[in-house]
Order: sequence, then C-alpha cells, then structure tokens
Amino acid sequence: EPFHTIYLHGLVRDEHGRKMSKSYGNVVNPLEVMDAQGTDALRFTLATSGTPGQDMSLNPQRIEAARNFANKIWNITRFVISKGVRGLESGQAQGAAPTLADRWIISRYNRLCLDANRLMEGYNFGEAGRQMHDFLWGEFADWYVEIAKVQLEGDADQQATTRAVLYTVLEGALRLLHPYIPFVTEEVWQYLTRVEGLEPGPAHSLMLAEYPAGDEALVSASAEADWGLVQELIVAIRNIRSEYKVEPAKWVAATVVSSERAAMLRTQAALIARLARVDAARLEIVESLEIKPTQSAAIVLGAVEAYLPLAGLIDLEAERARLRKELEQAEADVARREARLANEGFVGKAPANVVQRERDGLEAARAALATLRGRIAEL
Repeated sequence: EPFHTIYLHGLVRDEHGRKMSKSYGNVVNPLEVMDAQGTDALRFTLATSGTPGQDMSLNPQRIEAARNFANKIWNITRFVISKGVRGLESGQAQGAAPTLADRWIISRYNRLCLDANRLMEGYNFGEAGRQMHDFLWGEFADWYVEIAKVQLEGDADQQATTRAVLYTVLEGALRLLHPYIPFVTEEVWQYLTRVEGLEPGPAHSLMLAEYPAGDEALVSASAEADWGLVQELIVAIRNIRSEYKVEPAKWVAATVVSSERAAMLRTQAALIARLARVDAARLEIVESLEIKPTQSAAIVLGAVEAYLPLAGLIDLEAERARLRKELEQAEADVARREARLANEGFVGKAPANVVQRERDGLEAARAALATLRGRIAEL
C-alpha cells in the first residue's frame, strides 16, 4: 500500500476568504511566493494556517511572518554557536546545577514536545506548529537567550551548564520543527551539531534524527510558576519604564515586597536587575515594608508588590502637567460617551452592534480614566 493514512484539508482561499479563481484574478502562484519569501515560509504558513474541517485563507502577511520566523531560527543558531555551543558534546557538558531559568526552559521544551506529539497524532498540525513557533520565538529567543547572556558571564561551571541547556533545547526544537521548516532547520542543525574534525561536510542528517518525544519527568510546574512570576515582575517594570518614558539608558531603583516569595525572588535578583534595567545596588527585595515609598510607581502582582521611585528619573512637574492634560481629555471622552448612551433616540434607533460598540468604548474610556487618576496619585 502506498499510503496508510490520507489527510484531507479544506480549500486554500485568498486573504479575503474568497475561492481562488482566474476570473477573480486572485490566484496565488506558489512558485512566485517561494521565489520571493522562500519555500519554508510558504510551507510553514500552509501547515499552520488551517483548522481541521475548515478552509484556510492564504494571507501574504502570514507568509512574510513565516519568512521572518525562518530568519529568526537562523539568527538564534548563529548566536548560540558564537557562544561556543557546537557539536554533540556541547549538550553533555557537566557544570553547575541548573538555575531556575534553566529548569524553566527545559520544562517548557519537554511540555512542548509532549503537546506537539499529541496534537499531531490527532491530526491537529496547525496548532502543533503554532505552539512550536511561540515557544522558539516567544520563550527561547525572547527570554532564555537573554538570560543566557547573563549566565554566560558567570563562573566556568555555570557557563558549561548554560551552554548545555542552549544546545539541548535548540537542537531538540530544530528536530521538532523539521517537518514544518525542513530546509532551514536542516542547514542550521548541520552547523550546530557537526563534529569538529569532520569538516567541511556534515556528519549526518536531521532528516534521519529521532523525533523528540518529550520527558514527563522534566516537566516542572513549580519551575514554570516561579519563573512565570519573575517574568511578570520584569515585564511590569519594563511597562512602568515605558509608561513614564524613562530613557532606556537609565537604570532605575526598585523595592520588591513579598512575605511569601521574597526568598525565591532574591535568588533571581541578578536576572531581574539586568533584564528590567534595575540598578542591582538599588534593588531591594524584602518580606515587608512599614512605609510605602512616596512619588513611586506601584506594581501589584498577587502576593508581590514593587515600587519604582520616579524622582530623578523624570521631571515630576512636567509629568504631572502632561497627565492632567490627558486626564481632561479622558474625562471629556467619558462624558461624551455617557451622554450619547443616555440619549434614548440613539439607543433606540441605532443598530445593536453600534450601541454595543459605544458601551464597550465607554468601559474602556472609564478604565483609562481610572489608570490616569492612579498615576497622578502615585506622583
């Protein structure tokens, strides 16, 4: 038998959901797309755009995004190799005990392997590919690679462990992605795994490598929860910096308060400082605080609070004036929307979707107003 399983997918339609037809002039020539964006980009787009039982729309922006993803894979691998991670022995190096961030990314990788295999066995190829994309870009590249830059400044044992984790996760992720992006993953995998002394040709092929199955024993809910809190804190500090337009070059002070999580957060102080651009000498992590700092931006994350003193970082008077101006505009927006919704003629005659849109807009305007009042109070 030539095939034991046949998978039938929906029609591939244009970006507007219309059936492709010469009379519409909307037929996409795959050869032209491959010349412009790459074969892997088109393949990944088609593989991840569909949902079982439904047609798919072929959006040029998604093809471009897939091309950018392929470029990201190339750049990630180039960075990892530049840090001395190359050859199969890199993933077997013995060093220091894994850090929380190491255990987090290993857990996330193994969870991805387990989920991806389950999804593909259920013929849900699109969701499996989307999860691989989100992991490699959103977790490995955006977070662990930045963490690795800090950890590679540590002692020799920590460097060895970090390199081993970089290799293990990236090499496995390339194997996982190979059915979706075969050409780029094969190329970069050869560079990552080839054994020195066998140059210039690669030792073997990714196509013949074992597909990752994932290991339940390496999935750690506690590591994911702990690092998830650290991530939330870092993102919240970054958002405060952005909201108050703090210059990127400035390192801020921060006080973090938590009776339950202070001990864990102290172990991550170096990463919090570097990734959130907090001055390590002015980062305090304490169990309690008798008096909350004045003129500080406040962050509340469940059992964790954080305060960022704003004096010296921004012109407080200019910031107050700017916020008061925004407050006046926000109050006027809320008043206008309330008056419109109080008008029985509008509510009774306007289409239901228009009225609902106005109600949603009022809710968003009130939330923005509350945020502005809170920021003014902080100052």
